[in-house]
Amino acid sequence: MSHIVFLDSATLPVPVPRPRPSDRWTERPSTREHELVDALADADIAITNKVPLRSDTLRQLPRLRYICIAASGCDNVDLAYCREHGIQVSNVPAYAASSVAEHVIACIFMLRRKMLSYSQLAASSAWTASPVFCVHGAPIADIRGATLGLIGSGAIGKEVMRIANALGMRVLASERKGRTEVRLGYTSFETVISTCDVISLHCPLSADTEGLIGEREFSMMRPTAVLINTARGALIDERALEAALFRQTIAGAALDVLQVEPPHEQHRFVTGQPDNLLLTPHVAWAGSSAVEALAHGVSANVESFLEQRTLNRVA
Repeated sequence: MSHIVFLDSATLPVPVPRPRPSDRWTERPSTREHELVDALADADIAITNKVPLRSDTLRQLPRLRYICIAASGCDNVDLAYCREHGIQVSNVPAYAASSVAEHVIACIFMLRRKMLSYSQLAASSAWTASPVFCVHGAPIADIRGATLGLIGSGAIGKEVMRIANALGMRVLASERKGRTEVRLGYTSFETVISTCDVISLHCPLSADTEGLIGEREFSMMRPTAVLINTARGALIDERALEAALFRQTIAGAALDVLQVEPPHEQHRFVTGQPDNLLLTPHVAWAGSSAVEALAHGVSANVESFLEQRTLNRVA
């Protein structure tokens, strides 16, 4: 009998089906880093969505044999350590491609068509006091004909591209930052940053991509450009973004992720949210079909390990 511990079950709004009723199953709504060793002391299998499992913790857990990441991104688990020490790791790939893509497209409409600003105008006295039937405020930019730059072209990026093409947008897939040779079908990172009307991030977080968008990149962007991040908060230098938004050196941004989540109650984007920022609490992935797919994907991964045929293995 195996002991399976889900370290942050509250991150899913639906239960994960238990793969084998005979196994011991422990659900912890959340787990802090200092609680990890005790929480997993007698566990054979750990399920984690965002709780980090680094080498310092893993070396204190000799019984642990398998980790299922309840997400597509794997940056919260030390995969190198797991490979070296025989701990198998799986993720749930591409389960939220449609959900995140829909969120990105919604953000494009919200930002380009200034829907936040106009919603505020409609709720104020500006409309009721207007001498004509409409109220003109910030210029409304079109979606059709705009250029979208995708940094990261995996399953989510490809789905965003498909929908954007259907809307009549021009889509550029970015080459990796710093690469001098540009692959066929890609556009240099600098060109994407400096020419696109919308830039959307879909790359994994790694040592190479941390701080990918910083002061230099914001200075290169068009003043009418908007930035969307549904990937990982640490891809963006938040202080540089804050400066760009308040100085209006870019037109706006939509963030579904931040460097630290949940953010501190005094986080500058929470307390002094600029008018040109659309902030959502890491829910781009959480469309109903994606949530169900994730729950069943976790269950299937764990079951496959128990049957010695590990699915979606990343380590």
